[in-house]
Amino acid sequence: MPARKLKQFLDDKNVRYVVITHSPAYTAQEIAAAAHLPGRELAKSVVVHLDKSPALAVVPATKQINFDKLRKAAGAKKASLANEDDFAKMFPGCELGAMPPFGCLYDLPTYADESLAEDDAIAFNAGTHSELIQLTFNDYRQIAEPKIAPIT
Repeated sequence: MPARKLKQFLDDKNVRYVVITHSPAYTAQEIAAAAHLPGRELAKSVVVHLDKSPALAVVPATKQINFDKLRKAAGAKKASLANEDDFAKMFPGCELGAMPPFGCLYDLPTYADESLAEDDAIAFNAGTHSELIQLTFNDYRQIAEPKIAPIT
């Protein structure tokens, strides 16, 4: 089960969470619909390059990354979208494109859009295209330690 590492991490941190199982879905909007969640509460993880180094950008399913804002938030000269070939092997145990928004588990800096803090809870892929984890945004912020910034 790809979510095992993530669940163990959350359990070790004594974080309360809910597992949401849904039919297989691949786009953020499809996942939100399958899980019966508002798109703004589904956090999607996007692999980006900041000055050629990989990082995670975490944004609501309803929004897209503004690469100029991300570049400024990261203090980088350049920010760009990574392609699947760049990160296919970076998230062992995860299905391609279903990585959770915890760069700390993969030695990646993480940037989260400030709009995610507007809701009490967020949900995100747990390593598969059919399982989500939902927890409070405050718990996510505390254990993932992303840089919160306007990146959409």
